[in-house]
Amino acid sequence: MELIQKNADLSAYLAADEVIDHHRPIVRETAARLVKGAADSYEYARAAYEFVRDTVPHSQDSGDLRVTWRASDVLALRTGICYAKSHALAALLRAEDIPTALCYQRLSDDAGGLVVHGLVAVRFNGAWHRQDPRGNKPGVDARFSLDGERLAWVPDPASGELDFPTLYAAPHPLVLDALKAAPDRPHLWETLPTTL
Repeated sequence: MELIQKNADLSAYLAADEVIDHHRPIVRETAARLVKGAADSYEYARAAYEFVRDTVPHSQDSGDLRVTWRASDVLALRTGICYAKSHALAALLRAEDIPTALCYQRLSDDAGGLVVHGLVAVRFNGAWHRQDPRGNKPGVDARFSLDGERLAWVPDPASGELDFPTLYAAPHPLVLDALKAAPDRPHLWETLPTTL
């Protein structure tokens, strides 16, 4: 699948905003800790990915009812769904000048419907590479990779699932609106977007 930048200006994928707030102290401090053990930007990107994937539990898996959407809050509270974890990873990567986009898939949910799933794409060696920091669990084994995708799920087109090819510099408005409006995760689960 060919990934398509929504914004032709690559600097948009380095920007800070109210969601990917990599100018905040907790994001800067976390990035500084992670970069100390990295020999280069690739090692840093892997470390940031593994940090978000493994130390920020997916709130559905952990049973946490809180809804986070701002990267700094995800890192401070250590909880979030796929979108929030993607925002946190994007902030950590952009904090170290690694262009990072938000991207999405449409997948089947546990109730038999469809739901939009969030992940990121990082730019290395002139190409975009999708990464899924959702968090592993039985049946999910996502890994950081620039040599072929190791995502949590591969869409099944026969079931209406698909990869959206657009790379966004900021969260899709439908995603952000659902996150901001949700008083808790059960409410969010009822209002997640089903398509973009």
